[in-house]
Amino acid sequence: MRWFSRMDSTSPRKADIFPSPNIWYHQEVYEIENRAQDVDGVIWDELASAYDWSGRDVVDVGCGDGFHLPRFAGTARSVLGVEPHAPLAESARRRVGAFANVSVRAGSAQRLPVPDASVDLIHARTAYFFGPGCEPGLREADRALRPGGALIIVDLDVRSEPYGGWMRADLPHYDPEGVDRFFAGAGFTCRRVETRWRFDDRAALASVLKIEFSAKVAERAIAEVVRDNEMLSRFGDGDGVTLPVGYRVHTRFKPTGLVLPHSASSADSSGSASPRIP
Repeated sequence: MRWFSRMDSTSPRKADIFPSPNIWYHQEVYEIENRAQDVDGVIWDELASAYDWSGRDVVDVGCGDGFHLPRFAGTARSVLGVEPHAPLAESARRRVGAFANVSVRAGSAQRLPVPDASVDLIHARTAYFFGPGCEPGLREADRALRPGGALIIVDLDVRSEPYGGWMRADLPHYDPEGVDRFFAGAGFTCRRVETRWRFDDRAALASVLKIEFSAKVAERAIAEVVRDNEMLSRFGDGDGVTLPVGYRVHTRFKPTGLVLPHSASSADSSGSASPRIP
């Protein structure tokens, strides 16, 4: 997971962001994690179903070292990776150096380095948007998006076992229902998807779980994954070291027209007014 401050900001200053506990300090291990995640492409299928970015302008918020940028670049008109941590931004630039339609700039979710209404898709994967507190980033996305554009947030699903159980053990005060209510109230639809992570060996698995969880929870998680994979191997279903991980894909579109309140005469039968899009 990549973490960003939810404080309002005007520039990607150090005071405006929280360091990521994993990719900032363990970039090589995080590369292993990125390559292991969603090996069947389930998230990418869901993204493409929600919004076709072919020939359009894409921003990846919290792009890290740019792992996802080439995938967008394959069909997008332009792709901008936004990353506040200078070493990661430089790694991202090296990764996408051969792509003429990709650039990487310093910035934060609260202040994207793009003009008003200049972007068609804003994508954020396990970065910044974790529920209540991320309102400044949501407002900034609305500023940057063109009418009809989409903000798509990919986050881990803490209800999906076993990964979600390990997250809950490390984050006992996390409120899944409250987060769901927040995004629904902010106008997002939510699709839950189940993915498969695959590692070449146990050492790779262990290295990743150790940067994602506390030592105690990581030890438990490693033991459970090894046990489950040994059972699969006995039935001839082994495929490296695999781990099921659930995600939530939150999608919100920017209206194509003005959003106006109903007049008193157009209120619903309960007497309350609701917004309409002309």
